[in-house]
This record gives sequence, structure tokens and C-alpha cells, in this order.
Amino acid sequence: MVSATPLISIVVIFHDMVREAERTLLSLSAAYQSVDFPYQVMAVDNGSAQPLSEARVRRFGPQFEHHFFATSSPSPCAAVNWAVERVAADHVAVLVDGARILSPGVLNLFAASIRGFDCPFSYTLGFHLGDELQNLSVAEGYDQAVEDALLDEAGWEDDGYRLFRIACLAASSEAGYFGTVQESNCFLVPRTLFTSLGGFNEAFQSPGGGLVNLDFFQRANRHPATTPIALLGEGSFHQFHGGVATNVPMSDHPWARYQAEYQAIYGSPWEKDEGVEAVWLGRLHPLARRFVLG
Repeated sequence: MVSATPLISIVVIFHDMVREAERTLLSLSAAYQSVDFPYQVMAVDNGSAQPLSEARVRRFGPQFEHHFFATSSPSPCAAVNWAVERVAADHVAVLVDGARILSPGVLNLFAASIRGFDCPFSYTLGFHLGDELQNLSVAEGYDQAVEDALLDEAGWEDDGYRLFRIACLAASSEAGYFGTVQESNCFLVPRTLFTSLGGFNEAFQSPGGGLVNLDFFQRANRHPATTPIALLGEGSFHQFHGGVATNVPMSDHPWARYQAEYQAIYGSPWEKDEGVEAVWLGRLHPLARRFVLG
């Protein structure tokens, strides 16, 4: 358990991700992130048939906690809200998809945004491991075994910025660092703002949450008190895990069903928001510079 009051609490949601959790949790460790401030990691298993064990989670450090959220819902929304209600810090980072490896500067830049802004909504760009979107590469044989070899050869554990060598921009981040981002799978927000926004809308019950992450991203960015902050030279990197949206061919993508659910909830379809004016925080690592403009 956390002894000192943490500066940041991190909520990570897993569902049948024993393989992927190992790398994600390693990328949240104090040694990998080079942090010296107290923080909390809540690893939440969202009703997995093959759940994470507490021992596997806690071996990454004393700040790591294991929680099992019993549910029959395929959506992570209730698990996210449940965890945020229980965090110890005033600022919370959310990774709704636990298959994401982080680059090594994310937590220090989150801390800088807390110290520099009254109400930061800080976020990373999203990347897919591999040369192209996994929705495309899956048709060419990309799978967990191919990805394991790719990651082993990259040596990312010694230098997490090497992940940029073996990745491409996710569709929601296709405009690059200086473009408009439509969602983030690793964002930080004041806990009070998360609560005032109603958290993740639990009406989203599609597997993986449908468009709930895009919905929360827009609502947080549009809040008048918020300063949107894009982290330069950092990212979250999606591992192949058979995801309902990221790891199916484009012809099988559930976008139409997701849009229908969004429209049923709000009465209008989800649309891109090109009006976000973000503050950029950080520096462009040489290996990340090719992603400046998508």
C-alpha cells in the first residue's frame, strides 16, 4: 500500500491481459520512469476469466496495488469509476486499456503539469506496435508471437524511447504531435474534475467501452477550467491482445455499432473536435521526431 500521500494515482484496467500486463506495469515502475515522488498504481482486473494475480502486480514495487472488479459487463466504465473513487491522490491518470506500454518520461511530465497548471488535462499520443496499424497488420500475420520478437529485439526495457523505432501512430493520433488528437489512452486529470464530469459514462456498455474514451476526452477538453496539455516526445504503445477494435481487420471494425451506441446515449453522432488548443509540454526525443506531423 501507499505510505506517503501520492502526487499521482494511476488507474490501469486489465481484462484477460496477463501477457500484456507484465510490460505495462514495468513501464509504470519507478526505475523505468525515473521518478522520485510518491505515486500509486491501482491495477484493476475487470472481471477476467484469467485474472492477474496479486503477486504478479505487487512485484513491481510497493506503490502497486491489485484489485479485482467483479462484473459480467464487457465495458470498463464501471471499473474505472470505482477505482477513481478510491484513489489516494488529488490527480488521477487513467489507462482504460491495460495493454499500453508507456514511454519513460510520462510520469515526470504529468508531475510537471500538476505543478505548472491549476487544472491540467494532460495526455499522451497513442501508438501501435509494428510498422502499421494492427487492424492492417493482423491480416499479414502480425500476432503476439511476432510482437514478442519485435519487443525483445528492440531492447525497450533498457531505453523505452526505442519503442518509437518499432511503432506507428494510432488512428486517433494520426495527425502527430502538433495535430489534433481525438482520444488518449493515458491521460491525467484532477480527481475533482473527473468527478464533476460524472466520470466515464456507464451507459457505454459495448465491449471495451465503445466510444467512452473519446467521449470523456472531448468533455474534459471542453471544460472551461481545463488546460489541455499534450506531452511531447512521449506516448502509449498498444500491444496486440485480440482487442475488439484495435486487433480486428478494418472490415470487421465495430465503429458503426459504437456510433449507434453513442447516438442512442446523446441523441447525435460523435464528431471530431478540431478546436482544441493544447499546450505542449516536454521535449521531442530524437526517436520521436518523425511523428511531429503524422
